[in-house]
Amino acid sequence: MSKQKFIAIGDIHGCYKSVKSLLEKLAPYEDRQIIFIGDYIDRGPDSKKVIDLLLDFQEQANCVFLRGNHEQMLLDAYEKDKRSLWMMNGGRTTLDSYGIQETIKPLPDQHYRFYEETEMYYNTDDYFFVHAGLSPAKTISESLQDPKEMKEFLWERSHLNAIENPWEKTVVFGHTPRPHPLVRDNMIGIDTGCVYDRMGYGKLTAVKLPEVEFIDQVCLDQ
Repeated sequence: MSKQKFIAIGDIHGCYKSVKSLLEKLAPYEDRQIIFIGDYIDRGPDSKKVIDLLLDFQEQANCVFLRGNHEQMLLDAYEKDKRSLWMMNGGRTTLDSYGIQETIKPLPDQHYRFYEETEMYYNTDDYFFVHAGLSPAKTISESLQDPKEMKEFLWERSHLNAIENPWEKTVVFGHTPRPHPLVRDNMIGIDTGCVYDRMGYGKLTAVKLPEVEFIDQVCLDQ
């Protein structure tokens, strides 16, 4: 039986031109499932256009959209009135992209549903896709049984400093930008800091699985 094939795409952060170009590079998608690792919005200039693109793209490819901490901050700002954290982390650029000034006004219904419907994780036979990572002290199964732990799926970084972990399969994640993709025994990190204009960063990265073949796009949105 042939293994499932995937393409996972790292943190976009409002970089519309970059993700559009990367998707063109990756075509044809054949029978691969496309996993977007979250953080579609904030910091970069064109969050609204990124979501428009992804909504159109899901009509032509088999997509999974994971939730990033930035989508969670948007939802918390709208649903729990927790605006300050979002504003401190690039939320203003997202509102600007929607033409929303000063106060938070309703987003387009289709876009808000997109944010609400993002997944906390995506579990497959060989890979566990998640925005930020998992506790290195627990198995994947144990983390999935712990509601508090699942909230950390959007923020986790401790696995990056752990010598080992008990994960049952390879975990694919973004969230923490690095100059190059991270590959260890059972983890693959694909956030290469597309939105950051500093030495070694400024790329949007995808990985083809199971080949572990990386394809990147230099940021076109600076």
